[in-house]
Amino acid sequence: MNVDEVLEKLKSLATEDHLSKLSHFGINDPTALGIKVPLLRILAREIGKNHELAIELWSTGVHEARLLASMIEDPRKIVEKQFDAWVSEFDSWDICDQTCSILGKTPFAVQKINDFSTRPEEFVKRTAFVLMCEQAVHHKNIEVEAFYPFLEIIEREAWDERNFVRKAVNWALRQIGKRNEALRIKAIDTCERIMSQDTKSAHWIAKDALRELNTKEIILRINKKGKIN
Repeated sequence: MNVDEVLEKLKSLATEDHLSKLSHFGINDPTALGIKVPLLRILAREIGKNHELAIELWSTGVHEARLLASMIEDPRKIVEKQFDAWVSEFDSWDICDQTCSILGKTPFAVQKINDFSTRPEEFVKRTAFVLMCEQAVHHKNIEVEAFYPFLEIIEREAWDERNFVRKAVNWALRQIGKRNEALRIKAIDTCERIMSQDTKSAHWIAKDALRELNTKEIILRINKKGKIN
């Protein structure tokens, strides 16, 4: 398929019903067509990995075309310039989170966590914390100590009241803490320090993370893993 054929296919998958529901999920992109993500994933499997097509789809600016681009992109072909360009154009949480699933596999991901964590743009800053989640969940061989700087960033940035930032900060804190027992304890210590910050965002982030990290279910799941990785 070329980019025009893919766009026609996307339009055929769109429904007014799903388009009307997007704002309910916090997605207000005027370019959105209204396509369910499972349908995009099916199409992505049909197309397969295709770096050139991914670049073209992203360039259209169409919401679902960008989601699809992130699904068919080959992380081995992403260069730093493309990484930065795509992130700079994030304008919704779903584009950010879906694209981070592929950006997290690039050699630039860890450095970008530090770079993006203080950026003023809401979705660029969110990217830093979603990339932390990617590292915590999908990179099994990373040493425990590699997550300590992430927890320091989380503690430092817990003041940010913006919805899509604070939710990502909280998400990253919980995902790091659920990786193993050593990091659960470290994350709880981080929560305690965040609680001492005098902002509503910090209090919410810490309380919500502590609630999950201290549940019997999470503790049993972590202990079942046994091995610290």
